[in-house]
Amino acid sequence: MKEFSIITVSVINVIIGVRYGILTYKQKIKPALAMWAFFTIAVAMSLTTYMADGDFSLWDNILNTTDLLLVFSVTIMIYLFGDQSSKFTSFDKGCLIAVIMISLFWVITKTHFLSHILIQTILVIAYFPVIKRLWQSKENTEPFSVWILLMIAPVFALLSSKGTLATIYSVRAIVSTAVLLLLMLRIELLKPDNDKNKKPKEIKLKFQQRKRA
Repeated sequence: MKEFSIITVSVINVIIGVRYGILTYKQKIKPALAMWAFFTIAVAMSLTTYMADGDFSLWDNILNTTDLLLVFSVTIMIYLFGDQSSKFTSFDKGCLIAVIMISLFWVITKTHFLSHILIQTILVIAYFPVIKRLWQSKENTEPFSVWILLMIAPVFALLSSKGTLATIYSVRAIVSTAVLLLLMLRIELLKPDNDKNKKPKEIKLKFQQRKRA
């Protein structure tokens, strides 16, 4: 069961990385650079504090291990090929300050368990830029296929997770991605209403144009 979990999570994350990279390169999506940059910092710290808290191996928290490779590669792709809307905003910079403060706490105190819990807070904060964007936007800037896989991966990871911290990491990932998927679904459900509201305006405009002619 452990081997199945490790292989499944690894394959899913490779698929996610390739899919997200291609969509970013072709600029078919507009991912938030800030979120993925936060992910890279926090996921690296999460794995470090997890390993330091007990006698664990990289395979005992396979989701955290493969996530580190995933978020780092995606961050590079967004930085190189993302459009202007992917750059840091004032809101993003505020979130970054919070990330740095929690990171300094771990460096100074070396309290691995508590720091790991606080790092999960970082990983929640990391979603704020894209949550803000999805809440305000009328256009879905994220791919459903990728985020569905990002929610499925931690479910399989729970089968091989060792220790409380690894379980917390996976559960946090499931809840966070579920929130994003709900926001994306909200945008899709509101689209027909937007289209209906636009039609009368379009008809009125055409009528005025004909009248002038």
